[in-house]
Amino acid sequence: MVHRLRRFAADHWVLAIGLIVLLYLFVPIGVVAAMSFREAGHNAPYTLNNYKFTLDNWKHPFGVAGIQDAFLLSITIALVATVVATILGTLMSFALARQSFRGRGATNTLIFLPMATPEIVMGSSLLALFVASGVPLGFWTVVIAHVMFCLSFVVVTVKARLAGLDPRLQEAAMDLYADERQTFMRVTLPLVMPGIVAAALLSFSLSFDDFIVTNFNSGTVVTFPMFVWGASQRGIPAQINVIGTAMFAISFLIVLIGQLPRLRRKA
Repeated sequence: MVHRLRRFAADHWVLAIGLIVLLYLFVPIGVVAAMSFREAGHNAPYTLNNYKFTLDNWKHPFGVAGIQDAFLLSITIALVATVVATILGTLMSFALARQSFRGRGATNTLIFLPMATPEIVMGSSLLALFVASGVPLGFWTVVIAHVMFCLSFVVVTVKARLAGLDPRLQEAAMDLYADERQTFMRVTLPLVMPGIVAAALLSFSLSFDDFIVTNFNSGTVVTFPMFVWGASQRGIPAQINVIGTAMFAISFLIVLIGQLPRLRRKA
C-alpha cells in the first residue's frame, strides 16, 4: 500500500503542483466573485467580516453613476482595437512566415519589442508622439495605442499556428486543381482560424484590461479600468466586482465552448 502511494505521488507530483498553483491564481478571482454578492455599504471593501449575501448587486450591475459609460467605452475600444490588430497582425504573420525578404530577421525582432517594453515607457512615448504631432487625446488615441501593443501578440500567436501548419496540405489542394484563392479560403484559412480567434480573444482581453497606456493617452475619456482606479480612492462599489466576475465567467465559457469539439473527438 505504501509502495503504491509512493509510486502514485512520484507519477503525479507535477500535476499536483500545477493544480496548487492554479488554485493559488484563482483565489483572487474567488474573492472578487464573493464580494459581488456582498451587501453594499457593509464594512470596508474586500473584507468578509459581517458578510451579508445579496443579489441586489447583480440585479443592478450599472447602479453606480458613470460605470455604464466607462464599461461601454472599454468594450467599444477593445472591439475596434481587436478588429484592426487582428487583421493587420494576421497579414503580417503570413508575410513573415511565408515570404522571404530583406530585413525579415530584423522585423521579427522588432515585433517582440512592444511585448518586452514596459507599459509606462510605451504610454509616455505615445503621449509624446501625439502631443508633438498635435493630435488631440481621446478615443482614437487610445485605440491607436491599444492596436500598437495588441499587434505583437496577434503576430506571435498567428505565426506560431502557421509554423505548425503542414505545407503538404496546401500542396495536395493545388494538386487537386484548386487555385491559390481556393486553397487559401478552403484549406489554409480554416486551419489557421483557431490561431486567429485565439489572437483576437487575447487582444480583446489586453485592450479591455489596460490601464497604464490608456491613462497616458486617454485625455478626458474614462475607460472601465480608469473608473475602477478612481473609485478605489473612495471605496470600490460592489458593481465593479459584478462586472469583473461576469467578464471572467464569459471568458471561461468561451474557452470551454472552444474545447468541446476536442473533448468530443477524444471521447
